[in-house]
This record gives sequence, C-alpha cells and structure tokens, in this order.
Amino acid sequence: MQVAVVGIGQSMRGDDAAGLEAVRLWQRSHARTAGMPDLRVAMAEEPGLDLLDLFKSVEAAILVDAVRSGAKAGRIHRIGVDALSDFRRGPEGVHSWTVAQLLRLDGVLNPLSGPRQVKLVGIEAAAFDIGTGLSEAVRVALPEASDAIEQEVLSLLQV
Repeated sequence: MQVAVVGIGQSMRGDDAAGLEAVRLWQRSHARTAGMPDLRVAMAEEPGLDLLDLFKSVEAAILVDAVRSGAKAGRIHRIGVDALSDFRRGPEGVHSWTVAQLLRLDGVLNPLSGPRQVKLVGIEAAAFDIGTGLSEAVRVALPEASDAIEQEVLSLLQV
C-alpha cells in the first residue's frame, strides 16, 4: 500500500506551522518508518489544488495540520476524513480551499485514483499571527503529534 504523509501549514504564521513541524519531528524521531519505500512524505505550505497531485498513486493519506475546534491548544485530534469539515484551519482567504473541500473535489474528479483512506492528525492551534513562531502549548504537543503520525502510518501499513 502506498501512503502519503503530508504536513500542511504556513511556516511564518504561528501555530499554522504545527503540521509541518510535527512531520519533520516524526521524520527525525521515527526515521526507520519515515524511510520506508511505501511512504511518500511531503510538505504543503499552500494547500491548494496542487495538494491533489500529492494524492495521485497513493491508497491512503495522513494529513497533519493545525486545527481549531475550540479545544485546548495543543490537543491532538485523530480523525477520519468524514469529520474534517468540523475543523477549521487558520484564517481563510477568499481564494483558499479547505482540506475537506479539496478531498471532496478529488473524489469527484478522480473517483478511482485518489486515496481510499484519509486520516487527519490535527494539532489544536492557539494563534496564527504572521511572523511569529509556535505557541508553547503547540510546541509541547509536537512529540505526541509525532507519535500519532507513527501510529497512523503503522496501522495503515499493517506493520
């Protein structure tokens, strides 16, 4: 099974970088798994329609992103694609697409070639201020997010 692990976020927008940083930590902490030939690891700083290209030729995807649900900052969410619309990323512009919208579009455009399984490892964010780093709550949660990525990968690959 081909699996994509995709860190999503903007590195210069506070906690929006949480998905990127969690995937980078996972790659360092779980290098053996991250280097498996059945995995494709990518970073998406601007998750627009090009995100759909990352889904080509994979049967499953693990998306790692900052989310806002009203929970305490730093909380790790592990959910399936059906619940994605319950979460918001950072502030959305008029031209931006949510990950849930992109996945629905991919299902319409590529019903037979997109990932059949999609999981989200969401890190509850506190702030999305431009030019700032991660909040302390999110920084402290990164090891737990890294471990959640590892568990999802191993589960999908049935290792």
